[in-house]
Amino acid sequence: MCGRFVVAAVGSELVGVLRVDVEGDDLPAPSYNVAPTDRVAIVLDSAKTEPPTRRLESARWGLVPGWAKDPSIGARAFNARSEELEDKPMFRGALAKRRAVVPASGYYEWKREGDAKVPHYIHAADGSPLFLAGLYEWWRDESKADDDADRWLLSFTILTRDSIGRLGSIHDRMPLFMDPDHADAWLDPTTDNVRDVLDAAIDAAPAVAETLEDHVVGKAVGNVRNNGPELIEPLPRADQPTGSHT
Repeated sequence: MCGRFVVAAVGSELVGVLRVDVEGDDLPAPSYNVAPTDRVAIVLDSAKTEPPTRRLESARWGLVPGWAKDPSIGARAFNARSEELEDKPMFRGALAKRRAVVPASGYYEWKREGDAKVPHYIHAADGSPLFLAGLYEWWRDESKADDDADRWLLSFTILTRDSIGRLGSIHDRMPLFMDPDHADAWLDPTTDNVRDVLDAAIDAAPAVAETLEDHVVGKAVGNVRNNGPELIEPLPRADQPTGSHT
């Protein structure tokens, strides 16, 4: 699963290779401890223009489908298993029409070491951003007036798949990583072969995963109130649990 991640930069610095046409004017600040219900920037293609406009927009983590009575449902829909999307009413519509890419600097995962869970920071070796497959939805708050800027909520979920190799030794699930080419195909709202695009992304994700590195970090990341670059610093070797990756 992916329950915490890092966005250390925003705007073109983070998504340059995805050729974003428009950047929203309310993008969240960088965060070193993004948790469900927090806001981050996601990439989506708006099909309302011809050709579609690729946008970088602020969205809340945790998918809230349009039919939801209130947004609280999103707190438990921050991840979605890529193998089960077509079987879940919450995700089926978004898979067909509302696909997103979630850019991140890295993410945290907890590995069980005896009776303890040890946090690891997983990231690209060269510091380049990770592109995570996602789905998005718009939810309308009927309690607010039509001219209220906050009436519409944009939310998203991050897709996952079985882990492989080194990442599999940390946790049995990992985000569905995408290289720029697969991210481009995933975002295209005009595609009529979504299942093929998804299968290709699932098959290609291990190649990205194998290039990633991880290191043990301090337990401070477990508290959502902590947020700063010190959270991703490697834990000194003497403080690391026996058997952890460095």
